[in-house]
Amino acid sequence: MLSTGIRSPIGIKIFGSDLKTIQDIGARIEKELKTLESTRTVIAERIASGYFLDIDFDREKLKIYGLSLKEAQDQAMASIGGENVSQLLATRERYPIQVRLAPSFRQDVESIKRVLITSPTGAQITLSEIAKVRFNEGPSMIRDENASLVGYVYIDIDSKQTDIGSYVEKAKKLIDDKVELPTGYVINWSGQFENMIRVKERLKVVIPITLILIIFLLYFNTKSWVKTSIVLLAVPFSLIGAVWLLVGLDYNLSIAAWVGMIALLGLDAETGVFMLMYLDMAFEGRKNKGQMNSLEDLRLAVIEGAVHRVRPKLMTVSALFVGLVPIMWSVGAGADVMKRIAAPMIGGLISSFLLELLIYPVIFYIWKAKSEFKQALKELL
Repeated sequence: MLSTGIRSPIGIKIFGSDLKTIQDIGARIEKELKTLESTRTVIAERIASGYFLDIDFDREKLKIYGLSLKEAQDQAMASIGGENVSQLLATRERYPIQVRLAPSFRQDVESIKRVLITSPTGAQITLSEIAKVRFNEGPSMIRDENASLVGYVYIDIDSKQTDIGSYVEKAKKLIDDKVELPTGYVINWSGQFENMIRVKERLKVVIPITLILIIFLLYFNTKSWVKTSIVLLAVPFSLIGAVWLLVGLDYNLSIAAWVGMIALLGLDAETGVFMLMYLDMAFEGRKNKGQMNSLEDLRLAVIEGAVHRVRPKLMTVSALFVGLVPIMWSVGAGADVMKRIAAPMIGGLISSFLLELLIYPVIFYIWKAKSEFKQALKELL
């Protein structure tokens, strides 16, 4: 958050040329965002919120009394603000000794106007004779970015009701409808939202590359595009469980959840390869023994590969499952992020394992029946 200059999960930067106008725009945005139920807090900076003592010296009058601007400023600063004249040494400690007027001589504007300034001739002149003294309201701090003045609106949301992306979409629409920006003023969304946009852009590249790598690794392992396609059927099956568990745990679809889904692709490929390997082993085993002569023999081979080999497949999935489940009970720094990474992986493993046991054998049977028993399949149909 601090890397973007915003101290809250979401922020709005208002750019313009006048601080007062920027403050007014921020106040209107604050008022509108408070109407959203998912807004926990929203605070617009009050930029012009400081009071300052201005002493505006009249140069013509300074000439009359023979004073330079620097001499007058130095005397006024020493009288009101104080000046260090020496140091007090206490063993190894040093304390500055400051001299200035007593509080009663500088407690308000009228008292400050009566502060005496000494001219080179020794004459005592009140400050009001050579300068205008007044309090002015002004910004306590001035920020600028990209050669423009800027003001911040800090926003915190209820993460149980919405996620950052959904909130920003709603808030953008609300602000566009309700807040009219003067010419030359723009707003930018910042905070974690900026990081989310950058990560989304990267995911658009990372996810396709991940899928392509998995496809080619599967092909090099199976030497068959058909087998590769069958293994990839685990992906939609796993997404069912991943989304189901995210909804059940009331987790929003965040970047962490997407990272978990990317990791799930590799786990799906692993469980799918195991399933296909056992089906293929059962088929080849019967074929080598001369027991693959009819569709009934193919059915028995599929049953052997799918049903009689459930234990090793279950052990594989259980090992992955046991490694991930403890994360859901973890606490401490980073636990919330890790839970949202692990949740889609756990849900996806459960659904892909169950659905693979039902769907893979059927697809394998149809594939082998078409390739090995075309004539028998035609007669059956």
